[in-house]
Amino acid sequence: MAVRKATARWEGTLKEGVGTLKGKAIELGYSFTSRFEEGAGTNPEELIGAAHAGCYTMALNVALERAGFLPKHVESTANVYIEKGDAGFSITRIHLQVEADVPNIDEAAFQQHVEATKTGCIVSRALAAVEITVDAKLLTGASPA
Repeated sequence: MAVRKATARWEGTLKEGVGTLKGKAIELGYSFTSRFEEGAGTNPEELIGAAHAGCYTMALNVALERAGFLPKHVESTANVYIEKGDAGFSITRIHLQVEADVPNIDEAAFQQHVEATKTGCIVSRALAAVEITVDAKLLTGASPA
């Protein structure tokens, strides 16, 4: 079983404090303003988005490959929506925007793989409590007859 590890440290008050997020290959700073405003640094939600986009992109690529299509590239952007409700701030949905250059596939087959991957990637399954939507654009596709 693989275990992945990350560490977070916070020093100071909520609004004036600073934090550090560390993983195997990253060390990033975060703060109140980077999380809830537009300040410099990262935030946990951005990292969730990066993880989701990375997982989804790899999972869609392998699904297409296993179906006999060899993508030239797959690129995904995850938009993580944070809203304040009665219980406080929550991630309310994640919208994935995908572009893929996949020769010799038709739009219907491509969209079937897009939808299956939405619930099939590891991070999507971990985030099942959050609404996940996907818009996917096929850049190439079936060769003209």
